[in-house]
Amino acid sequence: MTLTREVMTPNALCIGENDALSIAAEKMSELDVGALPICGEDGRLKGMLTDRDIVVKAVAVGLDPDTTNAGRLANGAPVTADADAEIERVLALMKEHQIRRVPVLEEHRLVGIISQADIARHLEAATTGHTVEQISR
Repeated sequence: MTLTREVMTPNALCIGENDALSIAAEKMSELDVGALPICGEDGRLKGMLTDRDIVVKAVAVGLDPDTTNAGRLANGAPVTADADAEIERVLALMKEHQIRRVPVLEEHRLVGIISQADIARHLEAATTGHTVEQISR
């Protein structure tokens, strides 16, 4: 039995819900990632922000990335996984919601994130291939 915490990338960095999208884009560039969790003032997860969100939901519709905060794009409840859940549960969530990244929580606090790359590094090739195929439908 493989637990989520064994596969996740620990210590995922958040963008604050009141931080500008331009700050989020800079952080994504520095970290070479395509998504960041959005955390509230209380340290709790509010959503996920992708580079695509910044372009399509903000820049393309005329929002100023220097004055638009990340929290504005945190729509709906994020799909999350518990750190002690079996990895198969996370794979099922990724397939069901067709998402490439899942924030990992422990006692309602962000402790990591699982991406397709984490799956490829830690699980069998057949499992990785099947998961990616199902996510990309």
